[in-house]
Amino acid sequence: MKLCDLHCHSTFSDGSLTPSELISLAEKQGLCALALTDHNAGKGLIEFMMAGRRSTVEAIPGCEFSTSYNGTELHIVGLFFPEVAWLKIRDYVEIMRKSKRESNLKLIEKLNADGFTISYDEIAQTTSADGFNRAHVANVLYEKGYVGSIKEAFKTLLNENGKYYEPPKRLDTLETIQFIKQNGAVAILAHPFLNMNYEQLEEFLPKAKQAGLDGIETLYSKFSEEETLKAKELAQRFGLKESGGSDFHGKAKPEIQLGSGLGNLKVPYEFLEKLKSQN
Repeated sequence: MKLCDLHCHSTFSDGSLTPSELISLAEKQGLCALALTDHNAGKGLIEFMMAGRRSTVEAIPGCEFSTSYNGTELHIVGLFFPEVAWLKIRDYVEIMRKSKRESNLKLIEKLNADGFTISYDEIAQTTSADGFNRAHVANVLYEKGYVGSIKEAFKTLLNENGKYYEPPKRLDTLETIQFIKQNGAVAILAHPFLNMNYEQLEEFLPKAKQAGLDGIETLYSKFSEEETLKAKELAQRFGLKESGGSDFHGKAKPEIQLGSGLGNLKVPYEFLEKLKSQN
């Protein structure tokens, strides 16, 4: 069976591999296609698409947007962005990027006040992205010995309900779906059960579909068998195409492998073909 991975991250957001390295790894893994979906960024797409042209792997230009729906954080993936839209992605997320910088500065200031000696510049130097997020902060905290693992950093010092982290202002979910569609891409709800339960999704999906939502991830690294079945049922019920991916980050999530997730992920190439027909 031909397989693909429609959700992964590079050094241009919070992944540890460059776009070119992702293509090389996908080829080694035997994948037919790979989508680069860096967080709120299209900066790595030039390198990614060029590497794809030199490879047997079909490269899909994408982006994962961090959005808010009635106070709930939801991630919307856009796939098949034409090259003319890549700079528009940067402009669209600019307000959020500024808010993210302010959030990071406050986080570092609070950590410093309690004796955790880290600086904005040293964290920024660890990534090729225009900005950094908690994964980058966690890595520096781990390297300096303040935590035993990146996972521990998220559970303790960087917990959303803790005293250090203040979430930045996020993009509006429905407006982001419309932005994706207006720029010739396909809009997909990423990992639906990470932030919503079944009943909340029943309320959200009709509005999202009206805004232009095309698909929903039914296959995802951390989904249980029950969650996969429920996601497939929602896709069929609301007339949404299926998508799926590992959400590979590399060192930030070492347990997740490109293409195979936790070991049993298999995203059929048929998903990609049907999403193309939607575009």
